[in-house]
Amino acid sequence: MTAQQDTPPSSDGLFRTKTVEQSIRDTEEPEHALKKSLSALDLTVFGVGVIIGTGIFVLTGKVAKETAGPATALAFVVAGVVCALAALCYAEFASTVPVAGSAYTFSYASLGELVAWIIGWDLVLEFALGTAVVAVGWSGYVRSLMDNFGWHMPDVLSGTDVAKGFGFDILAFVLVLVLTVVLVLGMKLSARITTFVVAIKVAVVLIVIVAGLFFVKAANYSPFIPEAQPQPSGSGLTAPLVQLMFGYAPTNFGVMGIFTAASVVFFAFIGFDVVATAAEETKLPQRDMPRGILASLFICTVLYVAVSLVVTGMEHYTELSVEAPLADAFKAVGHPVYAGFISFGAAIGLTTVCLILLLGQTRVFFAMSRDGLLPRFFSRTHPKFGTPYRPTILLGVIIAIVAGFTSINELATLVNIGTLFAFVVVALGVMVLRRTRPELHRAFRTPWVPVIPILSVAASVWLMLNLPAETWLRFGIWMAIGVVVYFAYGRGHSRINEQLDRP
Repeated sequence: MTAQQDTPPSSDGLFRTKTVEQSIRDTEEPEHALKKSLSALDLTVFGVGVIIGTGIFVLTGKVAKETAGPATALAFVVAGVVCALAALCYAEFASTVPVAGSAYTFSYASLGELVAWIIGWDLVLEFALGTAVVAVGWSGYVRSLMDNFGWHMPDVLSGTDVAKGFGFDILAFVLVLVLTVVLVLGMKLSARITTFVVAIKVAVVLIVIVAGLFFVKAANYSPFIPEAQPQPSGSGLTAPLVQLMFGYAPTNFGVMGIFTAASVVFFAFIGFDVVATAAEETKLPQRDMPRGILASLFICTVLYVAVSLVVTGMEHYTELSVEAPLADAFKAVGHPVYAGFISFGAAIGLTTVCLILLLGQTRVFFAMSRDGLLPRFFSRTHPKFGTPYRPTILLGVIIAIVAGFTSINELATLVNIGTLFAFVVVALGVMVLRRTRPELHRAFRTPWVPVIPILSVAASVWLMLNLPAETWLRFGIWMAIGVVVYFAYGRGHSRINEQLDRP
């Protein structure tokens, strides 16, 4: 078969590529091979597990009250379409290059080593910061539930936001360490735990939808698209980049408010791309990766739209709570028991978000070390469990400490810009690989190339431009550090050098 022919790596300087065939061969080395144990159902569960998090429990009320009103449901549809465009590109790559690393591996095969390093460096930050932020959020939910039972954590062990000047979030710290142990013990165990927790989380969401339907009032949907209101003009680094560049100020409410809201609720979808990092541990990746990615995204979009319609139907959008809209909506109609149940579901559900984000980060780090761009010491898998235990332990401990000592809420938007940047790179990679390697066997093919990838790039860039300029500045600093590390270590230790030096 042509896809299996031995094609030498490209030696074009900074943009030398690693062939698909070589990437697949590297997964067959016993000391660096991951254990294949996942099915399409496991991948779908992973996707649903990481996507449904604080977004559905918090963002719905905030966006409805401040940006879109009942039309928040349409904002979720718009954000879902943007993610679907990227998902189609991810599905093609994941089925063609079933190797750990997600966008990093895909870009190495299509856009070259420097681009691969940049996106890998980006993903390491995205997943690490995302894990820490979600762990801190989980800790907050758990402390709230404990308070309901009269159990109170000491302020000094409740995080830096609670203690005066200093604090340690012991719950977030312990959560990350426990999840690190779970990941070291094996992917199948991780999948089983995730399946159980996701079942609870989805059950909570479905109860919200079904129970809430009995309290929906048609009058609360009027007006469905409230009259447009200009946003207060931002200035300096806090203003959206699109405003600083073009003078365009996004609006709240109205038709354009739906798109403004989409740039916010998009963050509730972050995570489906993590599914692609598990390609190498999937039994039949060519068939199951596209199914897992697309199915999880579709399920979550339907649930998000349904929840937003129910919540804005139960209570007028002007009266919705920003902090806990789902729980407070049930309190408003005289059913506080549901409110407690929702808080419990949110706390339970965030554990899977942390688990899968940590999984994604360790797989990217593992893939980069196997390629020599990071120390090869981290690319050896556990002789019994078949997991990349060394980077898992290292990163787990570091993230646990970060989550324990830092609130890092102001850095959370870095997760969003990192994700969108990965979307752009993957979409460009699909077009490039179609041109440079048209003979490759693709079990799943993105339809309407190059239209779909171009639309994906345009949509992702537009959402990136709506982020504050300070987010771009921080992102640029992190990328600059990554470039320095690449030239100081990665480029000289890359395994491609070894292949090019062979006679």
